[in-house]
Amino acid sequence: MTTPRTGSPLALTVLALLQYKPLHPYGIQRLIRQWGKDKVVNVGQRTSLYRTIDRLTAAGLIGVRETERDQAYPERTVYEITDTGRAVAREWLLDMLATPKQEFPEFPAALSHLLMLAPQEIHDALDRRVRTLSEALATLDAEMSAETGHGLPRITMLEAEYLRAVSAAELQWLRSVTDDLRSGNLTWSATDLLAFAEIPE
Repeated sequence: MTTPRTGSPLALTVLALLQYKPLHPYGIQRLIRQWGKDKVVNVGQRTSLYRTIDRLTAAGLIGVRETERDQAYPERTVYEITDTGRAVAREWLLDMLATPKQEFPEFPAALSHLLMLAPQEIHDALDRRVRTLSEALATLDAEMSAETGHGLPRITMLEAEYLRAVSAAELQWLRSVTDDLRSGNLTWSATDLLAFAEIPE
């Protein structure tokens, strides 16, 4: 049995929820959505959750507490966190908080290949992103306002604060780029770019 040295966001979330109480996989998935963790953890594929649970079980970080049997539902395995799991979850959490990771999101990758497109195409695509991000930011603001109204302490909303700050910064940058594309301040020519290109033989 080998304890993973690093954990995924989903693995950390499973361990964190099981510190709250023992749960079956459906209960874990439901709590992730109820508590808004699906905004920061990808649980779109249920198989990913089951694979993560299998890995955590094999590593001894969680264990089977009981198997629930009810005529109204399929048989459900309830998991609980182990002492080792509690310790490892703390290690993973502290490492994720303290150490920036190179995560390779798709948007910067797309930006690195803009020369495949014409300036107007880039402007139109980024303008659509501006509209989508603006709507998402408005939704996030409404959700945060509602949570604040419920009296939740700020510590429970720090991930939402972070997402808002990152989204707002991206939106500001996107607007400056689309403005420069629209005005012609951001432009280029294929001839000039070829002068800087190093094409291997």
